[in-house]
Amino acid sequence: MNIQPNLLFDDDDDEILEFINYRRRPYTVRDRINHMIKWDDHDFLIRFRLSKVVVEQVLELITDNISVENQWNCAIAPIDKLLLTLRFYASGSFLITAGDFLGVSKSSACVIVRTVSTAIASLCHQFIRMPTTDEEVPGGHNAEYFRNRKGYFSLNVQTVVSPDLKIMDIVARWPGSCHDQTIFKNSNIYSQLVNGKWGNSLIVADSGYKNSSHIVTPFINPRGNIEELYNESIIRTRNPVERTYGVLKRRFPIVSLGLRLKLTTSQAIIVACSILHNIACDNNDLEAPDLIDVVLPPNEIINVNHEVIDEEGCARQQLIREYFSRL
Repeated sequence: MNIQPNLLFDDDDDEILEFINYRRRPYTVRDRINHMIKWDDHDFLIRFRLSKVVVEQVLELITDNISVENQWNCAIAPIDKLLLTLRFYASGSFLITAGDFLGVSKSSACVIVRTVSTAIASLCHQFIRMPTTDEEVPGGHNAEYFRNRKGYFSLNVQTVVSPDLKIMDIVARWPGSCHDQTIFKNSNIYSQLVNGKWGNSLIVADSGYKNSSHIVTPFINPRGNIEELYNESIIRTRNPVERTYGVLKRRFPIVSLGLRLKLTTSQAIIVACSILHNIACDNNDLEAPDLIDVVLPPNEIINVNHEVIDEEGCARQQLIREYFSRL
């Protein structure tokens, strides 16, 4: 049998020739538009979901964390980094699309979104906080852990919302399979309520939580006029919560349409969007601009507690007995 040794090395030769003849793609710098000048206030708000005043305020807070030491090789300016990230939040689209909008590559867009989101999320203690005075107290390997009971992957985010639509507390680290009650029992808010930090204040929650001396929820199956009246009052009191979620999701559709990023980056984006929402509220910007060609999925309650015997000293029964029964 005749064997031609040279044939054994044909594949290696092809790889060597391919390496020798490889030509890198030319380095290009795309033109970058000054969006602060190009758009009027209305068009700017439509595209970035925040006014120019709010964007400038946020930029001032995070500039030191997102700036580079030099401006070599056409470095991306902090304002462009912030606007790219806001456009990504606003469109809920792919990184390559957000990059094209600002004239940068997909890899640059990925780094920018992560850096800016982390910088904004670091402002959490400044813009997301519970009341500190009496005047402020308002009436990979574990992937399946993140699959909620609806069958898709998610984070179960707990928030406490004030009557003026501001987010006072946020917990964005638990997987979608965790029950609301589990998250609450392991949160700082629960410890502070138990320790009496806010006196006899109550948190009005949905049916995903258990009634206690600090939490009140509606009756799933109200019996009689008194319980129906109580339910109506609870629903009216919780209305700012639903409004807040609606405004937040319309302002930043990315938190509703889904994130295709690393877990830590996704968590940073959720907190960052909440901080930006609070800053907008501080500037009396309580309504998000209308969405164009974007349909958001409806809100839904993933965890629902069936009716159980209330704990001893339950605030709901006390309200029924001492207030609603006398109306």
